[in-house]
Formats: sequence, structure tokens, C-alpha cells
Amino acid sequence: MLLWEIDRPLHELSEIYGFERAARAYRASHDAVAGLQSLVWRLGIACDMRDKNSLLLAADENSAVLFEEHRWRARASLPGDFLEHAVLLDRFGFARAGAIVSPGAADADPMKLAHGLLRTSLARGARLFEADAVSFEAAGRSVNVGLSNDREIEAQSVVLATGYVMPDIVCSDVHQVSSSWAIATVPQPQNIWNDGTLIWEDSKDYLYARTTQAGRIIIGGEDSTEIVEPDARDRLIPEKSRVLAQRLTALWPLAKTDIEFRWAGTFDTTHDGLPLIGPVPGAAGVYAAYGYGGNGITFSFLAARLIGDLIAGKSSPLLHDFAIDRDGDVAAR
Repeated sequence: MLLWEIDRPLHELSEIYGFERAARAYRASHDAVAGLQSLVWRLGIACDMRDKNSLLLAADENSAVLFEEHRWRARASLPGDFLEHAVLLDRFGFARAGAIVSPGAADADPMKLAHGLLRTSLARGARLFEADAVSFEAAGRSVNVGLSNDREIEAQSVVLATGYVMPDIVCSDVHQVSSSWAIATVPQPQNIWNDGTLIWEDSKDYLYARTTQAGRIIIGGEDSTEIVEPDARDRLIPEKSRVLAQRLTALWPLAKTDIEFRWAGTFDTTHDGLPLIGPVPGAAGVYAAYGYGGNGITFSFLAARLIGDLIAGKSSPLLHDFAIDRDGDVAAR
């Protein structure tokens, strides 16, 4: 799911940082999805990418908060329409109090996308080394990266894109490790909702759902910040799968709940829903590109642009907004 909408609603983010800063982050995320799509088309990467609308559903019987969120988005010149219950039911078949439907999203096969980008990079002269980075020394004019195979890489600039595994040189008060579970049904293209619109809920621990080109329904959620150890997380796959199948039935009664694939994963979130992008404090020449939350791929494209420009001598107010050492107490509000 390549969403431009951030895990923190715009009205909440505005309460934390002010409207201009919050709107800037949202607009940057919106542009990043379009930029990633353009890159994929330009490079000819076959990753099943499709233009999609996104549908943010009310999680309870009151849609007032969603309506207010839509007002804030309109103020920020962001696209989207608020749908009342009757219109939502008629247009999409979801029996919820309301929703915001927005253009500008997309979906893709993430494995094909990652491999396609790696192949392109290698064809353009990049070198790929299969080893873990275990140490970093950034005291001199260059950065030395020690590898687990006893080799060392020396570079003027190093970008850390290591997912939720943070090296010791990165310190941030705004991130938190979480686990998530997901299931994929058997192909059922005849039972897909309108255009396979990307679905997510307006709640802290939201449910999300999307479709594949084969007509499978993928639904996930049930996130936990307490169960993050891999064995404990994976032991819950059967139980979480049953719950997700029940939630799929409640969301879309037409769906078959025959599960063909089920899995779990660990990822990072931030208290404010924003990524960690920019220089690593105290480590000259080292930069961090951590997307995190529900916008990881979208934010990764944004990180590539911001860090590339920064190394080239340019700057952006977004680097302040996404700073690794931003105030965690403020972000947690």
C-alpha cells in the first residue's frame, strides 16, 4: 500500500507542530507517491504498480472526527472527498458512518519493486556487498564501515537504511518497535470491492486491506508494541489470522475467508507518524533514511531525494521536521 496519508491525522499533527509544518509533511508525502510512480514508469520496473484511491473509514459510529480531518486537508489543498454513510454504502458497499476517499495512492508488489531498483542501481555502477555492517567510524574526513566478514568500506557519505534495526550511533526518542500480522485469501476477483480501493481505518491500531492483481484480499493489523520478540510474535500467527478473518467478514461480508498465506513482521513506528530522515547527530558524513509506520516505502523515496540533495549541498525545512533528534516528548503528545 503506497499511501500518502500519514499515520497521524493532519489535525492531530497540526496540534503538535502547527498547521504549516504538518501540512508541509502531508504535501511532501503526497508528492513522494507521485514521484515514486514516475520513477517506476521511467525505469520500466515491472512490479505490478497500479494507481489507486484510498479510503479512510470511520472506525466507530461517529464520523465527526473524519469530517473535521477532511476540513483540515482541504485547508492544506490536499485532494479528497468526505463521504457520508449513505454515499459510502452506495458507492463502495461499506456500512460505516463515513469515510474520506482520496486519489493519489498506489499499490505494488514490494519484492519486485525492491529487486527492480537494485538491478537498476547495479546496472548504473553500484556495487552490492552481502555482509552485515557492524561498526561505524565517522571521526575523520570519511566514514569507515566495518563488515561482519572483516572487510571495511570507506566512503565520504553513508546512508543508513536498516529498517527497525538501528545501529548504536543512531539515537532517537520518537520511535517504537511494533509487530503486525496479516493474511492473504485465495484469489477471488469476483468478490473485490469497487476498484480494489486501498482501505484503512481511522483508529490508532487501524485495520488495513488491499487487493492483488490475482484478486486476493490482503488484510492486516492487530498490531502490538508488547509482543515484538520473533518467536512469541510468530506463535500468535494462527490466533491473529482467525481474528483478521473475522474482521474481514465484518468489513466485507462478500469475501471468502479461505486463507492461503499468513505471516507476521516487526516494524518501527514513530510517535508523530513522521519518518526519521537526515544527518545522524555526532557522526559527520552519516545519514539516516528510516521510513517507519504505514508509509515506509513512500517515505523511503522522500528520504532518497532529501538526502541526495543534502549531500549535494542543498537543504529543506523537511530535514528539520524529520530530524532524528527531534523532541520525543512533543511528538508523543
